[in-house]
Amino acid sequence: MSIHFVQAMKRTLLALVVGVATIAASAQQRRPVPYPVIYDADFTAAIEKGTRTERGTPGPNYWTNTADYVIAASLSPSTGMLKGAETATYHNNSPDALRRVAIHLRQNLHAEGAVRNRPQEVTGGVSLGRVMFNGTELLETQRQGSVGYRIDGSVLWLLLPSSIKSGESATFDLTWSYQVPETGAPRNGTDGEVFFNAYWYPQFAVYDDVQGWKADQYFGEGEFYMGYGDYDVSLTVPQGWLVGATGTLQNAEEVLSDQSVARMYSARSNTDYIIRVVDEADRYQATRTSPSGNLTWRFQAENVRDFAWGASPEYLWDMTMANVGDRDGDGVDDSAEIHAFWRPESTAWVRSAEFGKFSIEFLSETFFPYPYPHMTAMEGIIGGGMEYPMMTLIGSRTNDRRLFGVTLHEIAHMYFPMIVGQDEKDDTWMDEGLTSFNTNEGTVDFWSDPLVWDPSRQGYYRIAGTSDERISRRHADQYPYRTAARGTAAYNKPAVSLHALRGILGDELFYEAYREYAMRWSYKHPEPYDLFNTFEDVTGLDLDWFWTTQFYTTWTLDQAVTGVIDGESGVTVVVEDRGLSPYPVVLTVTYDDGSTEQSVLPVDAWMNGEREQRAEFRAGEVARVEIDPGKYLPDVDRSNNVWTSSR
Repeated sequence: MSIHFVQAMKRTLLALVVGVATIAASAQQRRPVPYPVIYDADFTAAIEKGTRTERGTPGPNYWTNTADYVIAASLSPSTGMLKGAETATYHNNSPDALRRVAIHLRQNLHAEGAVRNRPQEVTGGVSLGRVMFNGTELLETQRQGSVGYRIDGSVLWLLLPSSIKSGESATFDLTWSYQVPETGAPRNGTDGEVFFNAYWYPQFAVYDDVQGWKADQYFGEGEFYMGYGDYDVSLTVPQGWLVGATGTLQNAEEVLSDQSVARMYSARSNTDYIIRVVDEADRYQATRTSPSGNLTWRFQAENVRDFAWGASPEYLWDMTMANVGDRDGDGVDDSAEIHAFWRPESTAWVRSAEFGKFSIEFLSETFFPYPYPHMTAMEGIIGGGMEYPMMTLIGSRTNDRRLFGVTLHEIAHMYFPMIVGQDEKDDTWMDEGLTSFNTNEGTVDFWSDPLVWDPSRQGYYRIAGTSDERISRRHADQYPYRTAARGTAAYNKPAVSLHALRGILGDELFYEAYREYAMRWSYKHPEPYDLFNTFEDVTGLDLDWFWTTQFYTTWTLDQAVTGVIDGESGVTVVVEDRGLSPYPVVLTVTYDDGSTEQSVLPVDAWMNGEREQRAEFRAGEVARVEIDPGKYLPDVDRSNNVWTSSR
């Protein structure tokens, strides 16, 4: 090897080292910039088809498929068996002819060999009886392409003898039974006294304009995506048992005692008091009797995405009314019934109806009048709480504040996702994050507690930027089980993010956009892009930097005051962006005489890759400089947000 070659190699290596060092130095000076929000191919196709728009509104060709369910079911508490038969009419409002239909059998979570992402009791799952399509019986088949039905985990797939054409309807008849699981099953089950039945009937999967059939398996952890429909449900249980359910009770006089009916009617006539419809002395005699020892309760519900019900002979029953505002536009305020079914051992539940009333009134004022005839809370069987249309199931609580928090959170779900039908499986944060934000807002209001939003009380800050954190835009079944990842990414971080957006936009503009989103997408199926686009449409702002940072990354915010410079013409405050999340800088300068001056540095400089910005203030002796004194922005290190004079 010649000496000249060696020298040339050394020069080349030196140049590479210098170049890498130069690039590294440049990288230290300039920050990474988030990508804009990029639509996926399915959403782009929906825009082209006219079912969605880039403004965040449903397109002129938007549609949803719906269903009507007529169900009769009976519960045997002694055996724990629930048996049912349904006639379900499916309305195909899509432009597509549907040869295949997907139906959820979610109790198959408890079948032998079922795939799960959390432990569950094995009960055998669903025993399916008759399956009929337009009067023709369908048989089980394992052959691909053969007419009939095939059970795939928790999904029943039907290949029909003829397609359901666009604009047509079809009728399906099914019978089934299953063993009600014990306490510990997610979101339903029995403890021997209370039976709460959810995800208990064959339910059509959603066929939407973006992805077609959305029939995700139910593995236990992730929640649901459901279509809207009308329900006529008859429930047979032993006499002496009280039943609460989605929908309006149609035959109160046939199932309730005269005293219970009278008290219920009395409660309907007032909004100021809580009426005890059934007290401890009335338990076991609150219903009528029958020769068979059973009574059939009939409920009807319109335009809801699901139906759930609970029953027990041990319940007390409280009732009051909530003022929801002018629901029908006639200039007169309307009301909704508030029910609480609870066992007397759960002492904090004496305030359940009070908390339910506040929740419905607060949410009606925040968004729009609660549209359903009642809101019912039931105590028992689970550790936390779970939402269903017009219903919530909440575990026993002995602390007022904790019962209030769970009650408000679950009732807030009546708006997201019960009315605004978001896909909780693909984007849990759209359901839980928005609801967590609303819960915090209501908690501030009810308890007059200004510190609810303080970072010390928000779980996001405990794992932000660590290896435990996951992005919010993540499928519900992909979060690790029993870690803080899902709770942070789906619940708390989106709530903190919305609080930050509210701080940036101001209350009036933020809530204008938020309400508009809720109204545009009531009884429809929005995608995350529809939420993003609605906010940008209403505010007139490009907020892609916010959406991408908060929901597609685990980047964190860390703004720091790094200098305060006195000059002849004024004071210059130097702010450094030490994190990855770009945010506007909200600065407050306090002078020695107590006067203050504020300035907002826009996000633009950070989006251009800068790491430092300067803000100019009037001349004077500065005592204190603080970034984001209202603590809206999700800054993970507030120790460097404040500068104080050493004078």
